[in-house]
Amino acid sequence: MVDLEKDVWAVADTLRGVYARNKAGDVILPMTILRRLECVMAPHRDQVAAIVAQERSEVLRVKAIRSVTGGVKFYNTTKHTLASVYDSSDDMADNLLEYVQGFSSDIDVFANFHFPQHIERMRKGGILTTIVRQFRDLDLSPEAVPNSKMGELFEHLIYKDFESSNAESGDHYTPRDAINLLVDLLFAEDDNALSRDAIRSIYDPTVGTGGMLSVAEEHLHRMNPDAELLLYGQELRSESYAMCRSDMLAKGQNPQNIALGNTLTRDMFPDDRFNYILSNPPYGVDWKNIAENVENEHKKGSVGRFAAGLPPTSDGALLFVQHAIAKMNPADSQDGGARAGIVLNGSPLFSGGAGSGPSNIRGWLLENDLIEAIVALPNDMFYNTGIPTYLWIFDNDKRSEREGKVQLIDATALGVKMRKSLGSKRVEIDEGARERVLQQYADMESSDTSKVFGNLDFAFWQITVERPWRLNFETTPERVARIAEHKALSNIAGLVEALKSFNGGHYLNRENFLGDLGKHLASRAISLTAAQRKALWQTLGERDKNADICRIQSGKNKGDAEADPYLRETENVPFGWEGHAKIHDAKDATIEAYFDAKVRPHREDAWIDHTKTRVGYEIPFTRHFYKYVPPRSLAEIDADLEESLQEILGLLHKVEAKK
Repeated sequence: MVDLEKDVWAVADTLRGVYARNKAGDVILPMTILRRLECVMAPHRDQVAAIVAQERSEVLRVKAIRSVTGGVKFYNTTKHTLASVYDSSDDMADNLLEYVQGFSSDIDVFANFHFPQHIERMRKGGILTTIVRQFRDLDLSPEAVPNSKMGELFEHLIYKDFESSNAESGDHYTPRDAINLLVDLLFAEDDNALSRDAIRSIYDPTVGTGGMLSVAEEHLHRMNPDAELLLYGQELRSESYAMCRSDMLAKGQNPQNIALGNTLTRDMFPDDRFNYILSNPPYGVDWKNIAENVENEHKKGSVGRFAAGLPPTSDGALLFVQHAIAKMNPADSQDGGARAGIVLNGSPLFSGGAGSGPSNIRGWLLENDLIEAIVALPNDMFYNTGIPTYLWIFDNDKRSEREGKVQLIDATALGVKMRKSLGSKRVEIDEGARERVLQQYADMESSDTSKVFGNLDFAFWQITVERPWRLNFETTPERVARIAEHKALSNIAGLVEALKSFNGGHYLNRENFLGDLGKHLASRAISLTAAQRKALWQTLGERDKNADICRIQSGKNKGDAEADPYLRETENVPFGWEGHAKIHDAKDATIEAYFDAKVRPHREDAWIDHTKTRVGYEIPFTRHFYKYVPPRSLAEIDADLEESLQEILGLLHKVEAKK
C-alpha cells in the first residue's frame, strides 16, 4: 500500500513545469478515480457493453448491469480504456475526453474536477502521453486494492494534495483513528444492528470524501456480515463530493445518495431520517454569507432545523449539531430512534453566556436528554489543528440506565505519538486506547477519567446583582470642562458659562444638587430636556461611598434605589446549590439562599434585579478533570536558572576564544 501511494503521487514529478506543485492534485485525483472505475468495470466490460447497446432505458440499463456485475451501478458508453487511449497517439486528448464524458449520468466526477480543461492543458504541455501511461500501469482492481484500502489511498492523496497547497486538510477529511473511535461509540448501544438481515441508514451532512461512511460500513459488516448499511451524505466542495461519489459507485452504493450543496442553506434530503448521523463539521466556520437563510429557518420555530438558537456568525458548529438532531430517526419509530456522533472543538461546550444562542442550544440538548457522552481526544489528533477536540454522542432513545445522564470521558492522555507527523497530526488513538475508552463508556462509572452527571448538573441561573448609585456633585473647573467637551451638552447656549457661575458648593445628594442647579439655570433661561438633564448629572457626578443613594424620581419604582451600571455584577447560581432541589421550580429559593450566603455579607446595599435572571447551560469539561500540580520549589527554579546561566557563559567564552 505504501508503494502504491508513492507510485500514484510520483506522477507529480511528471506534472512539474506544466503544473505548480500545489496544483498536482487537480490531475492526480481525477486520474486515480478514472483508473479505479476502469478496473472495477474490467471483468464485466463485454457484458455491460452488450446491455448498453440493447437497452435504451437508463433505469433498466442500470438494473441489468447491477444484476450481471453483482452491484456495479455505472457504465461507459465508449470502447475506450486508458490502454486504448494511450495507443491512439495523435488522437489521445480527444479520445480521453470522449472516454470521461462517456460515463453514465451518475458519474459527474470529472465535471466537478474540471477535468476536460486539464486534458487540454496536459496536451499543450506535452505531458498527456506520460500521464496516461503512468495510470494505465497502475493496478487499482478491487482484488489488488479492496475498498478499505482504496479509501486509505484516497485519504493519502487528499492529504498530499492539501499539504502541498497549504490548505486546511482537516476541513476535508478526518483521520481514520478518530473515525474508528467515533464509529465504535456510535454502534456500541445498537443491538438492532446485530440482528440478522438488519438494514440501517447512516448520514454525514459534511461528508467530504466519504471516509466516515466507509469506516462505518466496514465496522457494521464486521459486527454483522448480513447487515446492509445505506450510505447518505452531503458535501459543499465539488472535488470532495466527486471523490465521495466515486467511492460509493465503486462499492455498489447508490451515488444519488451523495448530494452536492450547502447543508446549512438547503437540506438535500428534507424528507429522510436516519438511524445514524456522523459528522466532522469544519471548526469555526463563518456563516455570515448565509445568515439570511439560516435566520429565516430559525424563525419557523419547531418546523425548522434551527429552532433551539443561533450561535455567533463566526462559528456555525452548533448549527450542524441542530441539523444532525433534526435528521435523526424519531424515538417512537420501528427502528427505535437514532444515534449521532459529531466531532467538535471546545467552543460548543461553554461559549456564550446565559440566554445566548450557544447556551440555549446546549439547554435544548440537555433538557431533551439528547447528549449521551462526550469524549475529550488527545491534542494534535487532526491534520490541520492542534486544538482540543471532542466526540459528542447523541441518542434520542437512551437506554434506561442512561436516561437523564451525560457521561464525560477524558481520553486526552491516551494518544500514542506517531513515528512521523502528518501536518499537525502528531498522535493517534490506537486499538488499545479505543478499547479503554469503550470499556469506560460501557461501565458508565465515575473515575479519574470518566464521570457521570445529571443533565441539570450543567444548568445555572445567572443573576444580576445591582448596587445603588452614590454620587457627589460640584461645578469645579475640571468637571465643567467635561461638559464643554460633551457631544450632546457642549452646544447648549450659555450652559458652560452658567455652570461656571454656579457656586453651590459640594453636594452629597443628587436631588438637592439638581434642585439648586435647576433654579440657577432657569434664572438664565436655560431649559434642558430629560435626556440632557440626565447627561448633565452623570457627567458632573463622581462616585462617593459617603454620598446619599440616588433614587428613582418617577414611575412605579419611584423612591427605589437607582442602580449604578458600573457596579453591576453577575453571579452564576448552579441548579441544586447547597442541597436545594435541582429543578427549575426551585429557582427563587435557591437564588435567595445563594445571595444571602455569598453576596449580602460583602455587599450590604446590593439587591437582585430579578427581571434580568437568565437560565444558562455550560459543560466545563476540563474543570471536572482538573488535577492540581504544585509549582516547583524556588530551589529547583534557581538551579535551572544557574544551569542556563552557566551554559550561556560557556557559549560566550567559546565566541571570545575564536576572535
